Amino acid sequence: MDAGTLKAALVNQIDARSQELKELALRIHSSPETGFHELNAANWLSAYLKDNGFSIDSGICELPTAFKASYGQGSPVIAVLAEYDALPGLGHACGHNLIAGCAVGAAVAARAAIDQFGGRILVIGTPAEETYGAKNMLAERGTFSDVDAAVMVHFETRDIAAPLALAIQNLEVEFYGKPAHAAAHPEQGINALEAMIQSFTAINSLRQSIRSTARIHGIITHGGDAVNTVPAYSAAIFMVRAVEDDYLAELRDRVLNCFVGAATASGARLEYKWGMRCPSLRSNRTLARLFRRNMLSLGRSMRLTDPGEAFGSTDFAVVSQLVPAIHPLVAIAPVEVTLHSSQFCLAAGSEAGIQGMLDAAKALGMTIADLTADPKGVSE
Repeated sequence: MDAGTLKAALVNQIDARSQELKELALRIHSSPETGFHELNAANWLSAYLKDNGFSIDSGICELPTAFKASYGQGSPVIAVLAEYDALPGLGHACGHNLIAGCAVGAAVAARAAIDQFGGRILVIGTPAEETYGAKNMLAERGTFSDVDAAVMVHFETRDIAAPLALAIQNLEVEFYGKPAHAAAHPEQGINALEAMIQSFTAINSLRQSIRSTARIHGIITHGGDAVNTVPAYSAAIFMVRAVEDDYLAELRDRVLNCFVGAATASGARLEYKWGMRCPSLRSNRTLARLFRRNMLSLGRSMRLTDPGEAFGSTDFAVVSQLVPAIHPLVAIAPVEVTLHSSQFCLAAGSEAGIQGMLDAAKALGMTIADLTADPKGVSE
C-alpha cells in the first residue's frame, strides 16, 4: 500500500469511528474530573484502546490515573499523549476531553501504518496537566526514555502547527503574623494579610518593568479567619511565566523579592516553596510541517507559527525538551472566546469541537504514518 492509499484508509477509518469517538469525548466532557481524580476518563480511554488491540499498563509511575497503551514492536516508538483532566469549577474549559478523543482516534487509526512499516505506538495517558504538571513526574520516572517522537494536539481559537508556549514556575507563599483584637488592640498584632496585599502591590509595580511576553499572576488562598481579628496567617499561589527559560530564572528572584520586602515591612514571617516548573515549548519544525500539510489535505489551512503570541504554558514542554515533539493548536471556537472560560467549555462539547477533534485525529494519524514510513526524516 503506497503512502497516499494508506493515508486515505486512515482517514476513512476515523470517519467510520467518528460516532464512537464523539461519544467518548462527550462522556468525558459531561463527567469532568480534576487532576489525579480522573478515574473514569482513564478507565474509559484504556478500555477503548484495549478493545482495539492495545496492551494496557495502568497506574504507571505510581500515578493511579496515568496509563500507557502499546501497539506494535520495534522502532520508531511514537508516543501520542492524552490529557483528560478538567478545571476546578469550570469543567472541560480547556478542551482536554477533545485531546483525549483525538489521541485515541489517531492512535487506533495509525495501527495500519505500524502494520505496514513496523514500529510501535504508545498512547500515554497524562493526568493533572492543569494543576500539577504530571508530565514532569512521568518524565523524571523514565516514561519517555524509549520514545523516539511525541505528539499531541491542543484545541484553541487559532490553527497553528508550532505554537509558542511560555516557560512557567509555580510559587506557594505563606505569611505568619500575630493575632490580636482588630478594634481593641490592633497594635499588638502582626497582620499577615497586609503583608500579602503589600506583595500584590509590589508585583503590580514590577509588571511595569518586565518584558511584555512575561506574566505574573496569583490568587490568595487564605486571608484570615475572622473580621474582628488581625489575620495571623495568609497564603497565596502564584505563577511566573516567560518566553525564555533564562529570563524566567531572573524573574523568579525579582518576584520573590516582592514577598521578602513585604515581610520586612510588616514584620510577618515569610515561608515559600517553588513548585511545578515547565520549560518553554520546543516544536520540531519537520513534524510541524508534516502536520500542517496533512491538515491542508483535509481542507484546513493553518499557520506554521505565531511568534507574537503564546497560548499559555504546558507540561508537554518537558517532553519536547527530551524528544522531537509537536503540540499543534486546532481552532474550535471564534478568536473572541478565551480558554478557561465557560464559553470554551461549551465549545469543547459542541459540533465544532467534535469536528475539530476528528480533523486533528486524522492529521495526527497521517503524521504518524509519515514518521513510521521515514523515521530518519525528522530534523529541526
